[in-house]
Amino acid sequence: MANNHYITFTIAILALASSVAYASDPDPLQDFCVALDESKAGFVNGNFCKDPLLVTADDFFYSGLRNAGNTSNPVGSLVTPAFVAELPGLNTLGISIVRIDFAPNGLNAPHSHPRAAEVLTCLEGTLYAGFISTNPQHRLFAKILHEGDVFVFPRGLIHFQLNLGKTKARAMAALSSQNPGIITIANTIFGSNPPVPTEVLSKAFQVDKWVIDHIEKQFQSENN
Repeated sequence: MANNHYITFTIAILALASSVAYASDPDPLQDFCVALDESKAGFVNGNFCKDPLLVTADDFFYSGLRNAGNTSNPVGSLVTPAFVAELPGLNTLGISIVRIDFAPNGLNAPHSHPRAAEVLTCLEGTLYAGFISTNPQHRLFAKILHEGDVFVFPRGLIHFQLNLGKTKARAMAALSSQNPGIITIANTIFGSNPPVPTEVLSKAFQVDKWVIDHIEKQFQSENN
């Protein structure tokens, strides 16, 4: 009986280890798999591969991060991505990169990436960067970053960056997925389509319904 329990336990551990090992973007089975837009053919977990004989250097090149983003918006920041949609050569490689520009006192609002961890490097200015752990502790891990400093955000956890300076700031971030996904907390909760019922949000945030109505108007006007 003890041996049976040991075998069952061993199988369970191996199954768990296997699920963790494959809980990321799939590894390529060839030199490269340049993404091809074949959406009419159906949905796949990733992208179809371009014929290797038709692949060129342009498939691995993207110039979209050269220029500063327009930070004239309510939060004073802009994220410019280089995901697989912008850079097809990333397909199956499990990586991507973004540029983040901040106006003075600009904020990259609290958000999460369900499919990726993130490594942020401060390139210009001074940033206050942090993330929050899951229930029940909700611990805040945060540091002030100067030029050249690096901070890591674990996969799926809510995180943010705030420009502490009176001048612009800039950062680059590498992510562990070709398509990390982005859930901006405030926009998701208060700007959903259709809206989350006011009763739900009022009880969740423990505030009067008129407060929820006021906040929702800010985000719904942005999304329209």
